[in-house]
Amino acid sequence: MLILQCLGALAVLLLAAGIAIRLLYPLPALEPRTSSTHFTDTAATPLGRGIARLSPGEAGHSGLHMLKDGREAFAARILLARAAVRSLDIQYYIWHGDLSGTLMLKAVREAADRGVRVRMLLDDNGIAGMDAVLAALDRHPNVEIRLFNPFVLRRPKMLGYLADFPRLNRRMHNKSFTADNQATIIGGRNIGDEYFGARDDALFVDLDVLAVGPIVEHASSDFDRYWSSRSAYPADRILPAVPVDELGGLSRQASLAGREPAARAYVEAIRSLPFIDQTLAGTLQLEWAPVRMVSDDPAKGIGKAPKEGLLAPALREAVGDPQREVRLVSGYFVPGQAGVDAFSALAARGVDVAIFTNAFEATDVWVVHAGYAERRKALLKAGVRLFEMRGPDRADGQRVRRKLIATGSGSGAGSEGPVLRSSGSTLHAKTFSVDDERLFIGSFNFDPRSMHLNTELGFVIESPVLAATVSRAFQVEIPADAYEVVLAEGGQLNWLERTSGGVRVHVTEPGTSQFQRWGISVLSRLPIEWLL
Repeated sequence: MLILQCLGALAVLLLAAGIAIRLLYPLPALEPRTSSTHFTDTAATPLGRGIARLSPGEAGHSGLHMLKDGREAFAARILLARAAVRSLDIQYYIWHGDLSGTLMLKAVREAADRGVRVRMLLDDNGIAGMDAVLAALDRHPNVEIRLFNPFVLRRPKMLGYLADFPRLNRRMHNKSFTADNQATIIGGRNIGDEYFGARDDALFVDLDVLAVGPIVEHASSDFDRYWSSRSAYPADRILPAVPVDELGGLSRQASLAGREPAARAYVEAIRSLPFIDQTLAGTLQLEWAPVRMVSDDPAKGIGKAPKEGLLAPALREAVGDPQREVRLVSGYFVPGQAGVDAFSALAARGVDVAIFTNAFEATDVWVVHAGYAERRKALLKAGVRLFEMRGPDRADGQRVRRKLIATGSGSGAGSEGPVLRSSGSTLHAKTFSVDDERLFIGSFNFDPRSMHLNTELGFVIESPVLAATVSRAFQVEIPADAYEVVLAEGGQLNWLERTSGGVRVHVTEPGTSQFQRWGISVLSRLPIEWLL
């Protein structure tokens, strides 16, 4: 009885705190806002002229280059920022104030100084510590920043959930970087050192695609509808005011960061990438293919998107009905019962389904792993194959450089070499292939949060060349560098680890203690799957 009384008192206190925060820190008025849309007359820009010289092969096809390596992905964004002469439209879930984040902001500011119109739409949950520099950048006459579903109370931000949980629990997970409406980058990477290979610890294995051609117009139009959505608040109504000279601190911060030995080595490594010379010389090889963009209606950010405006049904329609195989790569995989049923139905009619996600020792989110762990047996019983990315090498604690998705053949276009490549040990990519014909790349995780709460986007690419790179990975590279989860005779889970000395069988989840396994079991039983 005493415990119930204490819990009741705590609930009342939290409710009162939420009401007080909402009264003291109300959302500002959304309107009036400046109205703007993407530029369409950009064919005469340097990017436009360069792309016009490329040969798409067939009308309506877009050119694609897979950005497998983190450093290459960083260089691609910097090159687009430097090449732009009309506009930069930038949309991200996370933007860190570390080395790569600072250098990226510096490139954006330099573009604005040249007269480029910059529009930045950032999710307010992912810009911790960035208020001052973003407020300063927003004061630049050629820069406008908007924050998606912002927190009015800036410190501590998380208290805002007490006042407005239904809205703040919905985040913009989209990631795109578009220059002059001529070239765009979409995929799984946010802006931060762990995504771009700028530090040695906690690196993510990720995947983006650089695209030119007709699909860029779709990406630009999609940015416009998010920019004008009811969740996109002008930053100057949310962020604390800063002195007019605060922007100079960005250049000083970038200069200081660049003086560190590790930072200098990183910048030099970026400069030496062959990708840069190939791009500047116009010799970068592209895979040309039909591409369709799928994304959530931004009204999902306030819980008012119609069902037909959601990414999930559009993705199912674009992908079609798998006939032979499905190969799924997802760092945060929480299928839920609906997902288990869907994958089981595919397997029951003879479709070969294989899934690659993080092992416990590789994940960076315990609770997400718990949401996946309770579904493993059901998937395996249905005939789905499961592979889990191993974490650090347990012998010496060092991160292992792995080539995770197989060497492709074809025209180049980023298809040569592994399609996921990093020295990291946490899988963050979101991609899947169907029947060696179609490939999805984007921000969409296969979890309830991506399905029902966060906004997402991605490309469905009709390219057997690119789709086959994912399919072939499950034949050799992934089994060699991951645990394969199987059912033992007694119905218990085993983890198979392939080594040079043979196959090692783990009868308990690798890299876990008894306490951690207990914690995973408890978390998996809590009614929180809809939040994951």
